[in-house]
Amino acid sequence: MCQGILAQEKLQYNLKKGDVFLVKQVARQAIVQEIEGASHEILNDISGVMEFKVVEKNSDSYAIDITFEDLIMTMTSSIQGVLMDIHAKEVDSNNIQSRIFNSLLNVPIHIVLANNGDILEVQGGDSLVVKMTEASGLQDAFSLNMMKASLKKEFGSEALSNSYKQMTYIYPDKDITVGDTWENTYKGKLTAQNVWKLDSVTSKNAIISGIATILMEIKEPATTMLLDGKQDTSITTDLNSGFIVKMKVEGVSKGYSTIAQLGDQKIPTTISSTVTYELIQ
Repeated sequence: MCQGILAQEKLQYNLKKGDVFLVKQVARQAIVQEIEGASHEILNDISGVMEFKVVEKNSDSYAIDITFEDLIMTMTSSIQGVLMDIHAKEVDSNNIQSRIFNSLLNVPIHIVLANNGDILEVQGGDSLVVKMTEASGLQDAFSLNMMKASLKKEFGSEALSNSYKQMTYIYPDKDITVGDTWENTYKGKLTAQNVWKLDSVTSKNAIISGIATILMEIKEPATTMLLDGKQDTSITTDLNSGFIVKMKVEGVSKGYSTIAQLGDQKIPTTISSTVTYELIQ
């Protein structure tokens, strides 16, 4: 865009029924806990491919089916070594985690996406949790209910809605020019108050940056975490469809965690994360 010409931009999703987008996600999260002068680091590495298929277009929203095409997860502890190593496509019938994560592949989650990227509705997450629980092969009701409660925090409809918003909820509700800023908030285990800025526009793309204050609150039977920090986002979107071309989210949060076997002891904890999304189709 020529300098000095401040054209108004209406940034939003502009999708057509039948549109299909394949997105590769790569995430690394490092959790460092300091216990009596010693450090324990846990590395979570996740990569996956998601398909977004537009099944209906409404006046101010879209119905979209999202399916996991592939998912690879590893968790490594500096003390205990490898805690998890799952490639969802390569199911190991003797491995309960492998069976569980294989069962979530190719199962559509239905979302309603507003023009600005807010997610208005999610359906299918809770039935996905039931499918994953059944794939575990566990028989006793107590273990099944514990697993269902745990999986719901990650893959239930509400959890998925909050997760997808990090990738989609990026647009303002008004026309803007280069240099303008706008704000929005999404909530969940990670609550982010975002300030976005339109950095530049080319003939094909919009370049957007974001800074956010974040609050991370995790409550599990065995552990709790309460941390806050900052998050930086850089995005390139397709001006025609509004869909992201690539996106990078980097965050650092600090606070404390507790572990059930250590009672009420507050353990200084830092979480650093980098997540990238890239359009591969």
